[in-house]
Amino acid sequence: MHKPLSLFLLLYAGALAADDSDLPDWTVERIEPLHQGVSRWVDASSRNLDGFFGSNRENLSVSNKSYLRISSDFEWVESEGFSTDPSLRFKLDLPTTKERLRLIIESEPEESRGTLSEQGSGRLRDDPTRSDSTVIGLSRLSDKDKSRHWDTRVGAGVKFRLPLEPYVRLSSERLWDLGGAGWQLESYNRLSWFNSDGYSARTRWDIGRPLDDTRHLRFLTTVQWQEEEDTLEFSESAEINQMLSRRSAMRYAAVVVGNSASRPRINDYYLLAQYRRNLHKEILFADIIPELHFPREADFGPRWALSLRVEMYFSGNVIDRQREDPLPLAFQERSLHQAY
Repeated sequence: MHKPLSLFLLLYAGALAADDSDLPDWTVERIEPLHQGVSRWVDASSRNLDGFFGSNRENLSVSNKSYLRISSDFEWVESEGFSTDPSLRFKLDLPTTKERLRLIIESEPEESRGTLSEQGSGRLRDDPTRSDSTVIGLSRLSDKDKSRHWDTRVGAGVKFRLPLEPYVRLSSERLWDLGGAGWQLESYNRLSWFNSDGYSARTRWDIGRPLDDTRHLRFLTTVQWQEEEDTLEFSESAEINQMLSRRSAMRYAAVVVGNSASRPRINDYYLLAQYRRNLHKEILFADIIPELHFPREADFGPRWALSLRVEMYFSGNVIDRQREDPLPLAFQERSLHQAY
């Protein structure tokens, strides 16, 4: 399937080689012991909890996709200046429980990311470390093949604030092959209810095909409605993902964002180029994202923006090189289609 930039990079990652790191030796000597210790703690915690609620015999052998991700975004927007957005996301899988559950603790839920215009290329303009934006909950996993059936998940939990605020989510995904030339269509849909924010709904349709061995073409349509905003928003984008080397890739995109269905109104046009680099052994990643916006609020005059992002992943699947894992979690997390 036409994956986002990081999943596209996975197709060319291959086996780790001697040039699997850009870091100097003295940095590696300090990072790897810490990373291995935290990764083992994440893996052991999830498997122990899974064994308590599920099968003690299976929890040590099944694939467990729990992980901790720590990242920091450094952002500059013309006329707005600089900002820094630290972020932490932690997910625990409980795959051997009777109901196949996933425990989720996330500080940047999709529902808190604002309007499509505010989201831009994915940069968060609100502070994702605020305690009142963190959610904790359970999601029921599905083992359906989305290329044959709708893959539907139900989740519920609370937003971490006083008083605690309950939420409910329903998400579904589907994938279709469209015949020859490698065209595929993927649909991702989510309906949510938060006690204070009300209802929200989002649907994303993604069609694409490989152009050659190193490039992939995608067209994405996203429609979103939030009860607080009470307007239907939409975005249309065309992008090309290009593999530059075994550990780096580029994403080029042109995007239009607007609102209203009966009388469409364009709010922003923008171009972006995202460079993503695997800095160290599928553990440490860096992104550089220059953008050129033409927003309505500036009478469609040009405005530049630049984002620098550094991410580190802690996962048992990352440090256990002897176990075959088809999709490293560091790549999975960046997927635009991932549902909780």
